[in-house]
Amino acid sequence: MDNLILFDDPAIRGSLLPFTFTRPVADIRVGILKISQKWEKYSGLTPGFLTQDYLSSKFPKKEGAAILVNGAVCPSPILWNKIQGLNKGEALYKQNILLAALIEDPASFQPEICKSFTSIDFEEDLTIIQKSWHIFQFNGKELKNDFRLITEGRVSQPNPDKHTIIYNEEEIFIEPGAKIKAAVLNAEAGPIYIGKNTEIQEGALIRGPFALCEGSTVNMGAKMRGDTTIGPSCKVGGEISNSVIFGYSNKGHEGFLGNAVLGEWCNIGADSNNSNLKNNYAQVKIWDYTKGGFSNTGLQFCGLMMGDHSKCGINTMFNTGTVVGVGANIFGDGFPRNFIPSFSWGGAAGFSTFQVRKFEETAIAVMARRGMEYSDLEKEIIEKVFELTRHYRIWDKEG
Repeated sequence: MDNLILFDDPAIRGSLLPFTFTRPVADIRVGILKISQKWEKYSGLTPGFLTQDYLSSKFPKKEGAAILVNGAVCPSPILWNKIQGLNKGEALYKQNILLAALIEDPASFQPEICKSFTSIDFEEDLTIIQKSWHIFQFNGKELKNDFRLITEGRVSQPNPDKHTIIYNEEEIFIEPGAKIKAAVLNAEAGPIYIGKNTEIQEGALIRGPFALCEGSTVNMGAKMRGDTTIGPSCKVGGEISNSVIFGYSNKGHEGFLGNAVLGEWCNIGADSNNSNLKNNYAQVKIWDYTKGGFSNTGLQFCGLMMGDHSKCGINTMFNTGTVVGVGANIFGDGFPRNFIPSFSWGGAAGFSTFQVRKFEETAIAVMARRGMEYSDLEKEIIEKVFELTRHYRIWDKEG
């Protein structure tokens, strides 16, 4: 079978909002790679996507019979071998989660149809991204797996800078075009991956597991703690711990970001911080789109979840477990609420609606700085998300 399609599990997708407002589940980055990129490396196939209709033009599926794989599942060698051994009429499960099946007509696929198939249990350990906080919670594990996957059989570029201090050099991989000056790289607790055409400036302190993806920059004096991934074309500074930034986003100044996930095209203003631990050390509750209320994460440490194209002004303070939707703009004194709907404009003093026309002016300018276009396709997705999230903006009384 030479057709691989990654499907959005309806039982999981809602729990990964706001990130899945603008992408399929398998387009989420965890570790060094997106889930779809992991599957491409394991299978040697370019996967298609079975996702929401309004996303399908940007993330198309391929026609014809296919191996359908749950887009929330991170691959492993054992899992891929199991999937390759599937026969028609068989479905692979992990407990009650459908992992994979051979499907003749993917266009009409629903996970329920596999209940009539012969069920095969997968008993090995797996990483399944079922909740938004799983992205940072499992990032260290996936970063180590991706490091092996990407670097196996390859030789790292040497670091010619004599002023850079390196611990455990065997666990550091530097891609071509990377520039490192007078930094400290400590890979004793896990690998450090430095992507193509990246820059680590003077005085940066980096502890593994850590990944800096293609075209990104770590600014002077930054402190990058373990289990952190900086996606492509980002600029980061200050202190970042156990966080994932998907790509094309900036957190370039002082301030703390911890146990957090930022989507694409986000910007964190100077001296902004998120709390990742409650004062009473209680488990953190965050907004759950599937129930329309707050759910317990079971975690003591949980910071900020921020959807694509959201931004905050200088000195913004985010409380523990804050969820920010898509296209929000947050500013002002005090702590804003713990759930900030998509296309919100304001802060602790109150919100109004960030109208699509004004949003697009910003998006066009921001994407142009990265040499990218706010295309008609992106516009269609944003307009759809604006409508899908309208009911959360309770101050928007005009329909």
